[in-house]
Amino acid sequence: MKKILILSGLSLLVALAVRAQDKVTEYNVRPAVAVRTPLQGDSINFTGEKFTADALLKTDISLDFDGRPYERITADTAGYVRVEKADKDNLFYLFATHLRAERFMKGKLNIYSPARFEVFVNGVSKQSKTTAEDSLSQVAPSVLSLRLEPETDYEIVVKLLSTAADKAVPVLKCEFEKDKEFADVGYRLAPDLKRRFALHNTAFGSRVRSVSLSPNGKYLLACYADNYSLKRSRTRCELTELKTGRVILPAADEKMRWMPRSNKLYYTVTGRQRNDLVVFDPATMREEVLLKDVPEGYFAWSPAEDYLIYSPDDKGEAVGGPLKRLLHPDDRIPDARSRNYLVRYDPVTGLSERLTYGSHAVYLNDISSDGKKLLCSTSKSNITQCPFSLTSIFELDLATLQADTLVAWDPYVNRAAYSPNGGQLLVIGSPMAFDGIGKNCGEHPIANDFDTQAFIVDKATKKVNPITRDFNPAVDFLQWNRVDGCIYFNTTDEDCRHIYRYVPKTESFEMLPLQEDVISSFDLAEYNPAVAAYVGGGNASVGVAYTYDVKKKTSVLLANPMKSVLDKIDMGTMKEWNFTAEDGTEIKGMICLPPAFDPNRKYPLIVYYYGGTTPTTRGITSPYCAQLFASRDYVVYVIQPSGAIGYGQEFSARHVNAWGERTADEIIEGTKKFCAAHPFVNDKRIGCIGASYGGFMTMYLQTKTDLFAAAVSHAGISNVTSYWGEGYWGYSYNSVAAAGSYPWNNPDLFTKHGALFNADKIKTPLLLLHGTVDTNVPIGESIQLYNALKILGKPVEFITVDGENHFISDYPKRELWHNSIMAWFARWLQDSPAWWNDLYPERHW
Repeated sequence: MKKILILSGLSLLVALAVRAQDKVTEYNVRPAVAVRTPLQGDSINFTGEKFTADALLKTDISLDFDGRPYERITADTAGYVRVEKADKDNLFYLFATHLRAERFMKGKLNIYSPARFEVFVNGVSKQSKTTAEDSLSQVAPSVLSLRLEPETDYEIVVKLLSTAADKAVPVLKCEFEKDKEFADVGYRLAPDLKRRFALHNTAFGSRVRSVSLSPNGKYLLACYADNYSLKRSRTRCELTELKTGRVILPAADEKMRWMPRSNKLYYTVTGRQRNDLVVFDPATMREEVLLKDVPEGYFAWSPAEDYLIYSPDDKGEAVGGPLKRLLHPDDRIPDARSRNYLVRYDPVTGLSERLTYGSHAVYLNDISSDGKKLLCSTSKSNITQCPFSLTSIFELDLATLQADTLVAWDPYVNRAAYSPNGGQLLVIGSPMAFDGIGKNCGEHPIANDFDTQAFIVDKATKKVNPITRDFNPAVDFLQWNRVDGCIYFNTTDEDCRHIYRYVPKTESFEMLPLQEDVISSFDLAEYNPAVAAYVGGGNASVGVAYTYDVKKKTSVLLANPMKSVLDKIDMGTMKEWNFTAEDGTEIKGMICLPPAFDPNRKYPLIVYYYGGTTPTTRGITSPYCAQLFASRDYVVYVIQPSGAIGYGQEFSARHVNAWGERTADEIIEGTKKFCAAHPFVNDKRIGCIGASYGGFMTMYLQTKTDLFAAAVSHAGISNVTSYWGEGYWGYSYNSVAAAGSYPWNNPDLFTKHGALFNADKIKTPLLLLHGTVDTNVPIGESIQLYNALKILGKPVEFITVDGENHFISDYPKRELWHNSIMAWFARWLQDSPAWWNDLYPERHW
């Protein structure tokens, strides 16, 4: 490689006109890369064109500086850097710097060079200069217009071409010039500028998706997701020998799953008539077709691996013609009339025997350890009584096809699993299951059914033990281990997701001391419970995989694919911040400070709260995560007010028949106390944002206070009555949130707590956003409040997102949606309306 030479003090530059621009003073530059002129068999090509030097500029070269050598170079006082001229072939040089504006801004990048060059912004070609001048005095600037969103990182790379035929020395100067109306907007320009967290980081990057252990704990299957961009992504799996860490199958099939006992992996492939089932043995590294022409669809293995249980469905009645008579409130939901049933497939005979039949769907919950019985659940509608459905758990004897009902039509039971010896059941359900034996919500008459509990039922005596009654986290069953006899739960534990182990002998819970706050995947070896593996993340990490020694209680890092990306990002500092409410309740939350936080500054504040009844979980994958707002120079307060699960039944029961009454007061009280405790917060510049139930809360808050200077509601509920009747799950959600209450027997709950019936009290500038095909919260909820506020002459904006449901899943639309939210806050909280006006120029009706 030719060494880069830097020439300072070029005297001929002194005479150049000085303009009100900021020079790029430093660059990262990669060593010169030689590119040869191609062999020219003819003087022209098939279109009659001659080869010219500017065609070399189209040569593809990686713009990436990561993992490649580069040097830092400094421009002279006139702003120029000089590199060595090509003396034989041709040379490419890559110069890089980063640009970031504090607020929305437009400007120009003026590039001077007698050589040919191409300019890239974030990897996209934006400008090319295809001619070369003989001297610097002949050079006119190439002008690249830039539109800079606030605190968004822009990598600028100049690909400069020096040819042997060029007469002038290859030099480069870049100057950034702000448009006049943005003269007071600050910005940073440097090659080593640490990045800010962006929406892109919530959706893209590499992470471990899941881990699973062989039954003996000897092998580990880890699955990764590498999402580079919208059109470039992949998933991959690796099979590792756990003891040595040796990767024995680097490209395992993504459909591979562990068989229940034999420590082999299986997956299905397309066969001659149906599917073939293939197994892979890690011990021998051999793969073979175990079964031919098995049925298609999802199935579960029997414990002895001697049969398969399938769960197909009978398609519901297809209604033709322009009219459809609804048979049930759920009849609007696609495929709601279909019913699942169970089929046993015998590999020896090839027989697929239907096991269940009837008008109610049947689901497989578990298979007994001897493989002789199936634990099943079925449910039926009970539309005239809250919670509108009943569930029964029964045991099916495969020898006789006789059913033994174990739990009969309980409205609050969900699913069940066998104990290792089959003598007990672990049942998951609401606190109200089994006549409320697990209810522990203090003076509240009705528990929050989303606060899932666990019960151990003795099959012989029918005795029910509500094991989580005094356990605050909401639980999700993982495994009842066959060897150690312990039950493992994934939990919603305040704003974390922890793994707990329940020891039946001592009736005690123990939290496993894992390394991450939010565990997304956890697996314990079925026959070797000393070995576990898990994937987790938190406020500054995502998709990190570990192995776990249960006896030593230690974790060993397996993979952290996102670390290299996150290490280059200047993350905001997060810490817990709690307060004691007026009624004596401790309300928990977190604060996130902006990067480069200055305690002597006054920062605007954004307040965020939960949707539904699940607390705002720690993490960096949500488009509402605190790091996103902190990256735009906001202090962020994430509050966990009354009604959230994971804080105990009494706390979650406050959600029932309240529709924000207590929750709103706590948000207002907490926000005021937060401002009083943090003098760096500008209490005149407070924004709030929420989605779904959180969107309802945003709307409702504005009817109770003028504390907020701006508010954002995505998919919010403005009229509890219309949401109750129109959303796919409106009436069933209200069977929890408004248990026993209806518009006809409790009209105050459905009107006084909605923003629509209190619209005249709203003064805060409010942004409403809604997907046009939202089936959870219909778009009419935003339309109604928008119409009301427009009629009232209140400051309101309404943005619809075409074709999107409750969550904005299409990423390009999500970017526009996200920028609209950020521009709205910039307009009202940062006195910077330019971005909003650029996105939505003034129009007249």
